[in-house]
Amino acid sequence: MSDDRYMRIHSPEFQAMAARVLRATELTSRLNVLPFEDEAGRAELLAQLLGRPLPARVTIYPPFYTDHGLNLEIAERVFINQNCTFLDYAGIRLGAGVMIGPKATFITLGHPVDPAQRREWLTGAPIDVAENVWIGAGATILPGVRIGRDAVVAAGSVVADDIPPATLVTGPKATVRRQG
Repeated sequence: MSDDRYMRIHSPEFQAMAARVLRATELTSRLNVLPFEDEAGRAELLAQLLGRPLPARVTIYPPFYTDHGLNLEIAERVFINQNCTFLDYAGIRLGAGVMIGPKATFITLGHPVDPAQRREWLTGAPIDVAENVWIGAGATILPGVRIGRDAVVAAGSVVADDIPPATLVTGPKATVRRQG
């Protein structure tokens, strides 16, 4: 995939990312203990996490988790339910009108499959979710995935491949790719 990114662990880039993870963790920890009615406090902490104010009519119900925040692009009218996680270092874009169910997880980083490289490198690729997509509860979206406009990802699905527009995908899928 042409959007794949590689980062050497313990490089200056990795150290900068690790510092941002600590800052994002501090901000999400504060966000997730605010009284629910403190809309101004939530808006301020989310602006610090994202590096900009939320667009119009965005709803984010805590608890909310991100490891970076600055690479999470949220369009207008996005709804994010409780207990969602966004590991966004390689970038996540949520198009206008996207709805995300509780406990959904978006992961842009990983490690190489080769055991010799696993502790030396991070791999990653951005996630792009087009307009009017519905992501069901507990779905997991993996690095490099593009989800087309008006698609539906059913609850509990693991999405490892691109989804065409106006498509319904369902079910977890673990397939043996190799042995030994």
